[in-house]
Amino acid sequence: MRERVTRLFVVAAIAEAISWAGLLAGMAVKYGPPANELGVQVFGPIHGALFVAYGVLVLAVARLRRWRLLTAGVALVCAVPPFATLVFERWARRRGLLADAPAPARDAAPVG
Repeated sequence: MRERVTRLFVVAAIAEAISWAGLLAGMAVKYGPPANELGVQVFGPIHGALFVAYGVLVLAVARLRRWRLLTAGVALVCAVPPFATLVFERWARRRGLLADAPAPARDAAPVG
């Protein structure tokens, strides 16, 4: 279950960043010369749903992986600036915050 929730978190972090790109492009078109709101109408709700999904998955992974409160808080704040979820996900992966602890060796010789 931990691995599945962690994989969903990674997917949500990537998808949230992609939806940011779509929303920013939609806003550029909306407020630029074409003045077309279609991009914002499409990517706005998608980004909103992914934003919420990312937040929920941060809380789930933080609990399952026993992250410190500060780490979980930073992960949640990273949903606000564009593309920061990607930065956090890579940082967490490098720090081992998304990996399972290695299982103890079963055929190790007894000590003593």
